[in-house]
Amino acid sequence: MVERVCGARRPGGALLALLLALVALAALVGCSAGVRPADPALREVQAVLDRQARALLDRDETAWLAAADPAHRAAARTEFRRLAEVPLAGWSYRVTGVDRTGEGRLTARVERGHRIEGFDRGPLDAGRVMDFAERDGRWYVTAERPADGAPRRLWEQGEVAAVRGARSLVLGVGQDRDRLAEIARLADRAVPAVDAVWGPEWARRVLVLVPASLDAMGGLLATDGSRYRGIAAVTTGETERSAASPADRVIVNPEAYGVLGAFGREVILTHETVHVATRAHTSPSTPVWLSEGFADWAAYRGGDRTPAQAAPELRRAVLAGEVPAALPEDGDFAFTGDSEALARAYESGWLACAMIADRWGEERLTAFYREVGAHPGRDGAVESALRKVLDTTPEEFTEDWRAYLRERLA
Repeated sequence: MVERVCGARRPGGALLALLLALVALAALVGCSAGVRPADPALREVQAVLDRQARALLDRDETAWLAAADPAHRAAARTEFRRLAEVPLAGWSYRVTGVDRTGEGRLTARVERGHRIEGFDRGPLDAGRVMDFAERDGRWYVTAERPADGAPRRLWEQGEVAAVRGARSLVLGVGQDRDRLAEIARLADRAVPAVDAVWGPEWARRVLVLVPASLDAMGGLLATDGSRYRGIAAVTTGETERSAASPADRVIVNPEAYGVLGAFGREVILTHETVHVATRAHTSPSTPVWLSEGFADWAAYRGGDRTPAQAAPELRRAVLAGEVPAALPEDGDFAFTGDSEALARAYESGWLACAMIADRWGEERLTAFYREVGAHPGRDGAVESALRKVLDTTPEEFTEDWRAYLRERLA
């Protein structure tokens, strides 16, 4: 209303006074009817959690337990001690709302964030639900649990062991320290291998989480762990990077990783490190065949595996006369339980990137990846990059790729 008056012819004095009175009345009614005053307990609960966060960062167990109700104290002590080896640079709570559940009782909705020292520029948040009880004018935590759909952090699954490498930090639960040290060595070796194809303009540090089981891996990812059966590792991170983004996490499936040989373990850690390095240039515009294919290409680069050895499922299809008609869609990379189809999708993306490196050169492949990720949207991203970087069209590229499969896999 005010904007419309200011934009119109100026009314007379009596009309202006009436309009201003109506505006003031509308604002007053809006405040009384549409806005509910915040429960003062929200501020009090926030203060309790702020003190608890400081206690954890100071490693002051007594102060940490001071916020816990006697019924919750054993669980609080366990969490504090499980975090002993985790190098935290930050720990925070943000109370987003409270619901009264009874006399002197409430449930708080909380965003809990943590930062790993040397890796996270900003906090990695997760929703929590925390129950509180009031005694003698003070609030105490009586229970805490992940919010619906939120992950279960590593320390919620058991005592965390930490192993530092020169360029890596490996945090594990229920793992032999020798296995964690081996993963750290492989992650350290992956960093210069990735530098050789991507350059040094990334953090050049790798954070690896190793849960105790496949189900525990699912807890870290807030999903059913069986979806990742046979997948040795995944990398989680934000495609929209900012100055305050948390670092990527490489999450190892201990069951699938454990059956790999030395070569396979090195390939897996290098592949996932590529995802860490390329994250800032991987966007919603980047198709999965390119992000996964590039990571596989970099991991296999310099090795002695032939395409026939490294792409057995796709080779079987090509020999049967079933050359794919098109590059795989994003949905072809879903973990649906069809391991052969999933393998063909990965192998297809890898050989598409290998063809670019062979025919246009490695620098053009890297430039192509960056160009696709920089496009403002998925539509036209690959087509534009093919034209600008490789001077070709999607149709020509697809036919070249199909011929490349026959040449390398027949």
